Amino acid sequence: MASEADVLKALEKIMDPAGRSLTANGVNLVGGKAFVSIAGDPSKADSWENVRRLAEEAIAKLPGVDKAVVTLTAERQAHAAHHQHSHAPSGQAAPRRGLSAAVQNIRFIIAVASGKGGVGKSTTAANLALGLAAQGWRVGLLDADVYGPSAPRLFGLQGKPNLADGKMVPHEAFGVKVMSIGFLVDEDVPMVWRGPMVSQALTQMLGDVAWGALDALVVDMPPGTGDVQLTLAQQVPISGAVIVSTPQDLALIDARRAVGMFQRVEAPILGIIENMSYFLCPHCGGRTEIFAHGGARRDAEKMGVPFLGEVPLDPAIRETSDAGRPVVGVDPHGQHAAIYLNLAAKVKTLLETQSRRAPPRIMKG
Repeated sequence: MASEADVLKALEKIMDPAGRSLTANGVNLVGGKAFVSIAGDPSKADSWENVRRLAEEAIAKLPGVDKAVVTLTAERQAHAAHHQHSHAPSGQAAPRRGLSAAVQNIRFIIAVASGKGGVGKSTTAANLALGLAAQGWRVGLLDADVYGPSAPRLFGLQGKPNLADGKMVPHEAFGVKVMSIGFLVDEDVPMVWRGPMVSQALTQMLGDVAWGALDALVVDMPPGTGDVQLTLAQQVPISGAVIVSTPQDLALIDARRAVGMFQRVEAPILGIIENMSYFLCPHCGGRTEIFAHGGARRDAEKMGVPFLGEVPLDPAIRETSDAGRPVVGVDPHGQHAAIYLNLAAKVKTLLETQSRRAPPRIMKG
């Protein structure tokens, strides 16, 4: 397998748009795959895109490299950034290139988020996507959690995506198109990436995938309120965010942060879902509120955002998810599927009653 030094040496033979040898600001070698990040001026995006392709071709020729993925981080030199801001109107950020053209055939982009991990966000996102598809919509799901991709296992999918006209073709399961970094990296391989590489991986999975015409793209966000969330908000018109929380106070604190983050970037909050809201014993039918109950509803009322509903803690939902057979897909007429179908119907109605929005301008600081 080629080393990091081999990758850097291969890049030195490629000239950037300014005529200098190309350098990388991040290299990660995982098995037979090479993930490389290079910084380029977004005002020369076309020239840098050609450089990116040349870099991928050069790295792919190295011994032991089966696939090379080169991403561009949109960074200017300090003097260029100063020049840009000195001419920007007071109180506004300078215009960005964005991904609007790449997603113009997608009616609605839905961010499914949580303030912390372990609340069942990915399972909720998968079944919400299936619920929307069950109502006649053309739906895609983007697994944006680079550090912990769940979509391959949730949908029972594996293998590298095919290429068509230079774009990756998403896998499909139960009528939903699915893309995840997990299709490019083995399940047990950790992704040790810095923020810029993660953000650029997200932009590539949005812009370099043949999504086709979709009514909705459900984006399963990583937990927290960091680089990926900000990148998505800055680059594409988010139609709305669905926040997933469990009822206990610790989870609700982080859910409130997630709501606040999306409000700050002017993304509409479609609502909050209380997951693992209660447990129904499969033997006696008795109800136990393991993590307390109703906290998400109360927080939604306090924050003035919709409360979409409750999802129980149930072994059947966990078992079908682990088996790659999400409950809405395999038992669409069952009691558990009915819960997600109801949530999807609410989200669909909310989306259809609001207008499409442009990406916000966000000032750093």
